[in-house]
Amino acid sequence: MLNNRSITHFLLLAFADTRELQLLHFWLFLGIYLAALLGNVLIITAIACDHHLHTPMYFFLLNLSLLDLGSISTTLPKAMANSLWDTRAISYPGCAAQIFFFIFFISAEFFLLTIMAYDRYVAICQPLHYGTLLGSRACVHMAAAAWGTGLLYSLLHTANTFSLPFCRGNAVDQFFCEIPQILKLSCSDSYLREVGLLVVSVCLGFGCFVFIVLSYVEIFRVVLRIPSEQGWHKSFSKCLPHLTVVFLLISTSFFAYLKPPSISSPSLDLVVSFLYSVMPPSVNPLIYSMRNQEMKDALKKLIQSVVSQQE
Repeated sequence: MLNNRSITHFLLLAFADTRELQLLHFWLFLGIYLAALLGNVLIITAIACDHHLHTPMYFFLLNLSLLDLGSISTTLPKAMANSLWDTRAISYPGCAAQIFFFIFFISAEFFLLTIMAYDRYVAICQPLHYGTLLGSRACVHMAAAAWGTGLLYSLLHTANTFSLPFCRGNAVDQFFCEIPQILKLSCSDSYLREVGLLVVSVCLGFGCFVFIVLSYVEIFRVVLRIPSEQGWHKSFSKCLPHLTVVFLLISTSFFAYLKPPSISSPSLDLVVSFLYSVMPPSVNPLIYSMRNQEMKDALKKLIQSVVSQQE
């Protein structure tokens, strides 16, 4: 029997058993991590340096990139270290910190994506009021609300989870610490408090999802009334990256947590969790740069200025 006092570390699920595959996973994770860092840092730098991008949409995109950097830095470096050093261990405080920061960044990102849907709604459906409804002060307040809500949300979940007694071992069936897997180690009925929090979380997430859907229903109604094909293309080009990012985050998260038990297996759970925790922050910069001409131009100018300085 183990309890919180006797547990000093947890054992994470390994991606591979053989040394060769562990090293292969390390180099794969390193490539993905460096690509995510480079992409998000380029977007942050381009937005900060190009005054043409000092608009509400790009301000929120800058915040999204910061959150993506945080979320992928919470899970992937530890997975790389474990693969490189052939270990599965993570300390008790390290596991708590990983849960706290991952929930913080992911929840704040979802709240921010909801705000970005509102930004697109106002820009297309109420363009004459755009400057009034989304002034600089309003944008800062909305971004701060997303970060602050994510922080409070994460504190509640982490404090509640690690107040539970653990007596079912210390092996976590996941490559990083996450609440559902930690709850499986609890031997107390008080885990129902955390289940209740998770239900509230699902309801809150569903409310944000409904808001995003309703926003885009109104957007599509307005866009379809535009007579010119060029107007359609311009409107959809600014909405499609956001829609793609929302779909990617929601689809991978929902499949990870709501997939039928009949198809569940440790290897599938490992792959799915990797997709929802690593894929969105890795491909978000690519999604926003591919379909956005303003972002392409800003990135091109940034790269050209860096190359010219080196010459």
